[in-house]
Amino acid sequence: MGQKTHPYGFRLGVIKTWKSKWYEDKQYARWLHEDLALKREIRQKYAHAGIADVEIERAANKAKVIVHTARPGIIIGKRGAGVEQLKQELQKLTQNELFVDIVEVRKAETNAKLVAENVATQIERRVAFRRALKKAVSTAMKFGVRGIKIVAGGRLGGAEIARTEKYREGRVPLHTLRADIEFGEATAHTTAGTIGIKCWIFKGEIREARRRRPAQPVPDRF
Repeated sequence: MGQKTHPYGFRLGVIKTWKSKWYEDKQYARWLHEDLALKREIRQKYAHAGIADVEIERAANKAKVIVHTARPGIIIGKRGAGVEQLKQELQKLTQNELFVDIVEVRKAETNAKLVAENVATQIERRVAFRRALKKAVSTAMKFGVRGIKIVAGGRLGGAEIARTEKYREGRVPLHTLRADIEFGEATAHTTAGTIGIKCWIFKGEIREARRRRPAQPVPDRF
């Protein structure tokens, strides 16, 4: 089951929350496709800016797009000109009043999406895939993650037959719901074909503070 269920969706409502925060009855389909179009536009336009995640919040006729990026300077531009340009382009995709927030990702080496994209970029530049995978694993562990698993699948090294290569270090408990597991994937486009990269990063367990109940008096049975 751990190999078939998306680690994020598996934990929704337990330790994870939704990336699109809104609810609508009549406009549901339109807002859903707007969300998908907004995310697609941001990822395509700023593919080189290390986009880790895109969150969308809506309320009535207003929408807020929160972009998590490892290189905020590329998006912000000089004196915030890049943000204004991005806002104007995204406004064409929605009828709601749009606001854009840029959030910096501090440790890109511990973000699953960025790790997968980094490995994919190296493979496209003809770096040996084993070297790229091992380096990603060792770097993430140095930055303090509890565990990492990374898988590459496809015509590795230009081989005739596609296969998968997997590297793992530390713990990655996919079945534990309280485990904070980040998942990311990327695709490397090579001359031999596409190579898929999947990455799981375990950052520790999230435990809710248990409230201590007051001691109940023991009933007298005699």
